Amino acid sequence: MSVIRLLVLGAVRQHGRAHGYQVRNDLEYWGAHEWSNAKPGSIYHALKQMAKQGLLHEHETAPSTAGGPPRTEYEITERGTEEYFALLRQSLTAYDQKPDVLSAGLGLMVDLPRAEVLELLRERIGAIEAWRRSVTEYYTPEGGPEQLGHIGEIMNLWVHSADTGARWTRELVERVRGGAYTFAGEGEPFVGVLGEGEANPYATGERHPEDAH
Repeated sequence: MSVIRLLVLGAVRQHGRAHGYQVRNDLEYWGAHEWSNAKPGSIYHALKQMAKQGLLHEHETAPSTAGGPPRTEYEITERGTEEYFALLRQSLTAYDQKPDVLSAGLGLMVDLPRAEVLELLRERIGAIEAWRRSVTEYYTPEGGPEQLGHIGEIMNLWVHSADTGARWTRELVERVRGGAYTFAGEGEPFVGVLGEGEANPYATGERHPEDAH
């Protein structure tokens, strides 16, 4: 699945309407440029592509009072909202994806109801356990990696990663079930985006041609 699409749609949705530099600033604020492919070029490309696909609606704003050129602002469409929630649900259950998929899902999970997030996380645990059972049909963790020669270390890593992932997910389920965080429909959500003009302590300082539009 496309992590950049999920992140960009999520950022635009939280703003209501946002221009490219705002979206880029938000994703850097989340640290996404460190753990995903959310680099400036890919962010602006995703915005333009999803606008062409009808997932985002483009608005051209008036020039600023300081005399700068107008910027294109984006607003999520109904189709875009459907795509966003489909990607978000997939990110919370897809145990066999890269870590950036789950990281993106965790950063946006509060857009879903608490009960649904719990259900998705339990589905993730079930998928991890099913995968582990399939692996241990021909690899016995108790026997140690040596049973398969040095190649067994690969299996050893996978099984240990699965066990760690399942354990961490169970702990998250307990936290969410215990009332942690504010989910959709429960009140004022946590503000995870920067306001207009708000300084981003994690900004890279690099400029992009699209920042002027």
